[in-house]
Amino acid sequence: MIENGFTYIALLLFIASSILYFTVKTQWKIFDYLPAVVIIYFSVMILSGLDIWQKNEEIKAYADGFKTSLLYSMIFLMLSQANLKDIASLGTKMLLSYFLATLSITIGFIVMFALLHNSFSNDAYMTFSSLNGCWIGGTGNMIAIQKALSIEDSQMGNILITDAFNYTFLVIFILWSVSIATKFDLWSKAGKLHIKEPIVSEKESKAIDFASLFLLIGLSIMISSLSQIIASYMPTTSFLSRSTWEVLIATLFGIAGSFTFVRHMAGLSELGNIMLYFIIALIASQASFAQLSDVQLYIFAGFLVIFIHLALMVIFAKIFKLNLAMIGIASVANVGGPASASIVASAYDKSLVPFGVIMGLIGYMIGTFIGIGVSTILKVIAQ
Repeated sequence: MIENGFTYIALLLFIASSILYFTVKTQWKIFDYLPAVVIIYFSVMILSGLDIWQKNEEIKAYADGFKTSLLYSMIFLMLSQANLKDIASLGTKMLLSYFLATLSITIGFIVMFALLHNSFSNDAYMTFSSLNGCWIGGTGNMIAIQKALSIEDSQMGNILITDAFNYTFLVIFILWSVSIATKFDLWSKAGKLHIKEPIVSEKESKAIDFASLFLLIGLSIMISSLSQIIASYMPTTSFLSRSTWEVLIATLFGIAGSFTFVRHMAGLSELGNIMLYFIIALIASQASFAQLSDVQLYIFAGFLVIFIHLALMVIFAKIFKLNLAMIGIASVANVGGPASASIVASAYDKSLVPFGVIMGLIGYMIGTFIGIGVSTILKVIAQ
């Protein structure tokens, strides 16, 4: 049994990196539907249940310290990738499709919780708020909301399972719908989709260099520290705790970073994802399968949200004369992020891939704010 904090951190980092390496290098089809983040979570949670490490004060201190500090660094790195010029170049209908998808998902969570909240524990409004933020931005937003709302690590297992199940269903359904795109567009009176590729950042083509990577590490950790220092001087309320302030300040630093040279630096995405996977391992290390409960009900609730979202998107498509490609890419960009949106976009037309990437980045910017905001509505419903 591991009792030393450093050994505990080293083991988690080794496990997370090994699993990610295996899923990327083997490229097995199953990993398209079972993402590395879920495998890492459950692998570490199994080891936690087997008491491979003690949950003593030293290990808890290491877990909390690393998780908090790396979270704000990750938020900064992920948000610095966004480019408002790229977003503006999407065009009115593409942007409308994206924000209608965001609105319909949020409505879906509110309606679902109004119908089912009596079946969940009193604090379930917080976990569903974190999933709402995840389905607008990504897993990074989910963890940011977890921190902002002080959600226990043990409560995140149900949400990660729900995310994996419903995300897979949505992607498969949207890919199937490509076959009916022509008929759908005639019904919605959208007309032919005129494609004018948006501006996209050139950072993807740049090789990662030592100096840039070192600067990104130092800068992101400094931003994490500043976020915590500034938050300590901010007034707190029942809604704005110190943790909430820390998340919001790190988010604002990230958005500000997207206007600077940082956005052009290679390695932003890679370093941000390293931190994300490690944070997931840290969360899982303090949980166990014994703490999972009502997972079937959580999955059903997720399906209900997806159903409401898709139904509203069909209605919006008719009202605003939107192409199926537009609403399909927007839907997956919200729930799955840039990578999934790119896959769906290429299924329609390879020239639509940049739209998927940029839409996914919008979610990074707004997902945390919306998730925290929705938590106040769900809290009222729960009462």
